[in-house]
Amino acid sequence: MDQLKVTIAGEITLSKDPGGSMKKWREIFGISQTELAEHLHVSSSTISDYEGGRRKSPGIAVINRLVDALMEVDKNRGGKVATQLSRQEGPVDKVFDIHEFHSGMNGKEFMEKIEGECIANPLRLKELTLYGYTVIDSLKVILDVPVHEYLQMYGKTPERALIFTQVENGRSPLIAVKVGRFATELRPSVVVLHGCQKVDPVARKIAENEKIPLIVTMASVEKIIATLKGNES
Repeated sequence: MDQLKVTIAGEITLSKDPGGSMKKWREIFGISQTELAEHLHVSSSTISDYEGGRRKSPGIAVINRLVDALMEVDKNRGGKVATQLSRQEGPVDKVFDIHEFHSGMNGKEFMEKIEGECIANPLRLKELTLYGYTVIDSLKVILDVPVHEYLQMYGKTPERALIFTQVENGRSPLIAVKVGRFATELRPSVVVLHGCQKVDPVARKIAENEKIPLIVTMASVEKIIATLKGNES
């Protein structure tokens, strides 16, 4: 867990938007401003001011206290978030190209940035906050990656978009997501089918049943990554 603390503290310290990064990690751990403030013995407005950039960027001492508080609250809840975040990355990084954001991005904004069209559960997009995305070779994930390693495609948090490339009709990626949910108890916030001309009705149905917004985009992967790069940590 010490390495996880260093990772979080380092990201906040080096971030272009320390307040946004603080907010991202608080939300990843599922902790409210009030709960965090109580744990740190400060007012909720203090947390709000830091996250909103209305206070001077916190020093390392404040950041360390914040990280300790996140870990302690999570530990009192069973430590599930810290355990997930602390897992070691395996050898399947060529299949899972993982990117993290320095602060949350609204789902609708994400769709616009990647020049996508939402074909299932579009109303959910504006309610979602994404903290990263993973570009996945759909052929390799089906053929080469054991189900028990699907956890790795979620990076630091499942509150992300999974962008599947090499997509023919979208059925296999959505089945992988559904199977992966049973194996990992996780589901992505958004699924993106890259270059898919005609989406299989089964894929759309799975997305609807899982309540996952399904986006189709024809923008090149290189363009998507370049467009999102400014938001990455």
